[in-house]
Amino acid sequence: MQVGHEALILSAVGVVGLGCQWLAWRLRLPAILFLLLAGIAMGPLFQWLDPDALLGNLLFPLVSLAVAVILFEGSLTLNKKEIQAVSGSVWSIVSIGAFVSWALTGIATHYILGFSWELAILFGSLTVVTGPTVIVPLLRTVRPSAKLGNILRWEGILIDPIGALLVVMVYEFIVSHNAVNSLEVFALLILIGMGLGALSGMAVATILRRRWIPDYLQPFAVLMVVLGVFALSNHLESEAGLLSVTVMGMWLANAKGINIQKILHFKEHLTIMLITGLFIFLAARIHLDDFAALGVAALILFAVMQLVSRPISILIATWRSGLDWREKCFLAWVAPRGIVAASISSLFAIKLTDYGVENATLLVPLTFMVIIGTVVLQSASARPIAKALHVAEVEPRGFLLIGANRVAQAFGQALAKYDRRVLLTDSNWDYVSQVRMLGLDAYYGNPISSHAEDNLNLIGIGHVVALTADQHFNMMACMRFLEDFGDEKVHCLQKNKRSANRPKNFQQSESSKMESTRRDSSKRDTDKHAVAQQYHGQLLMGGRVSYSQLASLMSQGAEVRHTKLSEAFSYQDYLAHHQQNYLQPLFYVTGDRDIVFCDDLDTFLPPNHSIVVAMILESNDAATATKHADINEREQ
Repeated sequence: MQVGHEALILSAVGVVGLGCQWLAWRLRLPAILFLLLAGIAMGPLFQWLDPDALLGNLLFPLVSLAVAVILFEGSLTLNKKEIQAVSGSVWSIVSIGAFVSWALTGIATHYILGFSWELAILFGSLTVVTGPTVIVPLLRTVRPSAKLGNILRWEGILIDPIGALLVVMVYEFIVSHNAVNSLEVFALLILIGMGLGALSGMAVATILRRRWIPDYLQPFAVLMVVLGVFALSNHLESEAGLLSVTVMGMWLANAKGINIQKILHFKEHLTIMLITGLFIFLAARIHLDDFAALGVAALILFAVMQLVSRPISILIATWRSGLDWREKCFLAWVAPRGIVAASISSLFAIKLTDYGVENATLLVPLTFMVIIGTVVLQSASARPIAKALHVAEVEPRGFLLIGANRVAQAFGQALAKYDRRVLLTDSNWDYVSQVRMLGLDAYYGNPISSHAEDNLNLIGIGHVVALTADQHFNMMACMRFLEDFGDEKVHCLQKNKRSANRPKNFQQSESSKMESTRRDSSKRDTDKHAVAQQYHGQLLMGGRVSYSQLASLMSQGAEVRHTKLSEAFSYQDYLAHHQQNYLQPLFYVTGDRDIVFCDDLDTFLPPNHSIVVAMILESNDAATATKHADINEREQ
């Protein structure tokens, strides 16, 4: 094969993979589905891609290294503090439930497909894993209750390394044909894997903590250590590398005094590239004759896994939990298989074929059939089933705040008073630490990154408020979430320049206020402004207030106050009471506990019996604060 031709094929795989990732983003479905279908089309269907001829002897090492990086990246998210908060139901599902599902699937595979017991049990261990890359996109579409969403999400995170260990144990038994020897090998594998993983994690954490490597080299250095540890572990004991990189990632995720965000972001992008190429190549190796060889029996096995194995495992694992029968039924239905199942099945199928194990080549098409079947079936049916069982979240009422600065913290504390889930996001660790000390939930990272796609927990979130000091980033964040939440539920803090000359104090005489209202309304209602609004959602305070103004007010002592209105004390009375103060309304809370943001100062009119929430600065400080706000605004 000519070098130019090889380069053309590799670049084509990249372009097709990009298209699959984009399509998955647009349709809110797991990308793995489109990647596998693309690989089947490019390989066995149209025969444009032959991975064995293209990569030759490098195929097996590249698949092994790619799986190692994928597992390491996933383990970097296993934070000890978050795992401790997981309910007992999750631990039961990933232990007792996984064992039951493993056994039942293995038995069914042996009797339905006629696989040997060893190969059947291996397939059972391959298919116990779900994975966050398939669960998270599904949950965003289905939107079950917060409790069910968290159980499924954490099951996907924790089951990946457990499933990988089960596969390794069964594989060692198959190649040794000796249960005692298999247990000895497994014990050695655990010892080397955990020992070398912990030592390497400790060493890397020390190097990062003492800054012996410059920041720009840290991601590359960690990647090289991961690959080196994986290769060394496998050299000492076959297949110990998967456990080593998983333990190393968990150690770094929980090490104190180090910032792994740059490493994590680098691994995110690398993992996307590896997943994209890996699954197209793996799917391209499948032969259509293998699907034909599986026949109707494979469909029967799929039905048993969906309707028998998973429900029984959930029933046993949640027997003494606080879940009701509806919640158990939903958990029993939702278990899409994902990345680890596909990659590890391909990895061990290659090895078992080399050992001459009968039917080993059928592992990959069978696993891919289960992946495609579960993703398609459950993506289409999970939402209607959730509604029918009354476990779907009727209307998410929580708030995602983009930014964790002082202004966002004030907003977050004000919203949390009304029993709403409030999640703040920021890439500034100091801000995130302050938020967590306040008792609020926070995500450390960029909310529009690929890592956030898989790890930002939006269960229970129905509104987005962008509150950073960077107006351009606010708009980018709003654009990211507009399609998911809708224009009316996305609010952007961004100064509208057409309102720049408006007096900074909100309170004016009623006549001047009405006149300025007419002028400002006519300016804001231009076609240009109407078109722009589709990109940023609603402008907080009508675009008349900037972050620097609010931050300046807070630095001068402004406070967020909650005031109950009534017939005896209406909103007009409220305004008159604060006539000498600097007052900036933020939102009001209705009698039904609905929250209405101040997106238009001219139409903001809280009814009686509602609660007005506003930022207020007493009159003796208002003049000074307004002066500082003007200066800051001009400096911006």
